[in-house]
Amino acid sequence: MGKRIFVGNLPFSATDAQLSELFAKHGEVSSAEIVKDKYTDRSRGFGFVEMASNEEAAAAISALSGHEMDGRALTVNEARARTDNGGRRGGGRNFGGGNRW
Repeated sequence: MGKRIFVGNLPFSATDAQLSELFAKHGEVSSAEIVKDKYTDRSRGFGFVEMASNEEAAAAISALSGHEMDGRALTVNEARARTDNGGRRGGGRNFGGGNRW
């Protein structure tokens, strides 16, 4: 089973294909996806890559952490499991707080 990698500080012009190509130099890429804003379809500046093996993922993380892509130093590390925080975060101006009256 492969390992999922978080890639942050991506240039907004980066594509899924470019991300896959960058990581393919370090092993077999199962998938590469840049996260996009659901309203504007514009990159949010981060994405995820899944490598075929844990060893290839470790090699890619060590080789590409801090690597510059279009003048931006990439943040590359093992992706953490997604937590379910119940959706909305609450707090602030009449949202999720107690009564103000």
